[in-house]
Amino acid sequence: MNEERMQRLLTLATSGFLIVFCLAPFVFMAVISLSGSPEFLSGQTAFNATFGHYRAIITTPSLHFIDYLRNSLAVSAVSAAVSTLIAALAAYSLTRLELPGRVLILFLILCVTMFPQISLIGFLFKLMTWLGWINTYGALIFPYVAWVLPLSVWILVSYFAQLPRELDKAALIDGCTRWQILRKVIAPVALPGILSTALLSFIFAFNEFMFALLFTTDHRARTVPVGIALFQGLHGEIPWGNIMAASIVSIVPLLILAVAFQRHIIQGLTRGAVKG
Repeated sequence: MNEERMQRLLTLATSGFLIVFCLAPFVFMAVISLSGSPEFLSGQTAFNATFGHYRAIITTPSLHFIDYLRNSLAVSAVSAAVSTLIAALAAYSLTRLELPGRVLILFLILCVTMFPQISLIGFLFKLMTWLGWINTYGALIFPYVAWVLPLSVWILVSYFAQLPRELDKAALIDGCTRWQILRKVIAPVALPGILSTALLSFIFAFNEFMFALLFTTDHRARTVPVGIALFQGLHGEIPWGNIMAASIVSIVPLLILAVAFQRHIIQGLTRGAVKG
């Protein structure tokens, strides 16, 4: 067996292992969500396919799954939009303007990400209580924006830094203001990076658990991760079928976003800002 064939086999084996490793949890969730009883894993009962768990989470009023999903989508979308907008303004300022202490600013932004969430819970809870925001969207959007903003800034700074300054100089010669340059020149060119940042911010906010657990009290503002964690069946048993069905449905919006934006993300990784 020659070296080239051995390399191809090793590549295929590694790729297959990674695919199985990544997809196994999702397959497991799908199987449990479609089973009449999770006891079939122990061999006590046979596997009976049913969509009853999906119907239950959608039609059972006491589960409030649709409310949780709506809250997650709304909070995550607003948080991603606000954080990406602020990050774009910050990244443009740090990469295009002659600001003193730019490196120090980026270092301080990086330092902010080192604070664990639990260290801020007490202060944030007092602040949200004082503002009267407990169990509202604002109690989640405000900390979510602050939480994902450092990551968004660093991503866009690294992306904007790769764009040639000749774009700005040409726009300034044409009489554009800095705001017009960002909006009409830089933003269209950097669209793949901006969309990638927005998608990552959305995913971070969508999956967040601790803030949503502590700052919400019922289905009016509670998000999907907390709502699923608090699913409870009769007599306190864990309804694994409903939990897995809800988890599968919750993945769908993220999959749609990833598929819709993948072309722009790939363009951002493979194409330059200008053609030489």
